[in-house]
Amino acid sequence: MNYLFPPAAPAGLPIVGRNELFPVRRVYCVGRNYAAHAREMGFDPDREPPFFFCKPNDQQSVVAVADGETAVIPYPAQTGNYHYEIELVVAIGKGGKDIAVADAANHIFGYAVGLDMTRRDLQMKMREMGRPWEVGKAFDYSAPVGPLTARSDSGDIDSGEIVLTVDGDTRQRSDLSHLIWNVSETIANLSTLFELQPGDLIFTGTPEGVGAVLTGQTMLARIDGLSPVTVQVA
Repeated sequence: MNYLFPPAAPAGLPIVGRNELFPVRRVYCVGRNYAAHAREMGFDPDREPPFFFCKPNDQQSVVAVADGETAVIPYPAQTGNYHYEIELVVAIGKGGKDIAVADAANHIFGYAVGLDMTRRDLQMKMREMGRPWEVGKAFDYSAPVGPLTARSDSGDIDSGEIVLTVDGDTRQRSDLSHLIWNVSETIANLSTLFELQPGDLIFTGTPEGVGAVLTGQTMLARIDGLSPVTVQVA
C-alpha cells in the first residue's frame, strides 16, 4: 500500500562519537519540576505528582543542533513574550510500561541539552481559559536539542550545573540535583501513562530564571558533561 504523499521523516539527533542519528519518536515534557521555577510561575512547589505535555517530533519542531554549530531559529508568530527554558533531555533506548524507579536508568540511551521554547503569553492565556497549552509549547522550532551523549559514556546524570546565558548574560543557573522528580522517578511515572518506546525524548523541566529572548540574541545552554547548545533567534 502506497502513501498518498511521502510521510514526514522524524527528527534525527546526532550522537557524540558515532555516525548514526537517534530517531525521535515522541517528545514528552515535564512541567514545573524545579521548586524555584514553580514559585516564579506562581505555584506551590510541594512535591505533587508530575504532569506532562508533548511537543511534535518532526524536523520542523525538533531542531537538531550539531556540536560546535549555532542553530538559527525564527522568532515565532503571534507572540510578544518568547521565552527560553533550558532542560536536561533524556533519550529512551529501551521501551517499557510501569517501569520501576530502580530499573528506570536501564531504559535510558543517553542525555542531551535542550531548550523548551515557549510563547509565554499564549501559554498563560490558554491556562487562564482552562484550555490546552499547544499554541504556547508545540509550535515550529520549539525544541532545539544538542548532540546526545550515550549513557554508556556518561554514566547516570543525576547532578551537575545547568546554565543558560543570553548574549553572555547568565539568565538561568541551577543544579540537576534540584529536580523535584529526578530522572528515574520521572521515567517511572511517565511509563504508567504511556508505554515508552526507543526514540522517545523526555524534557525533564527547567530551573528558575525563565524570561524573554529577542530577535538577534544568542542563547548558550550548557549542562556539565554534555555538549552545549547555541541558538540564535532570527
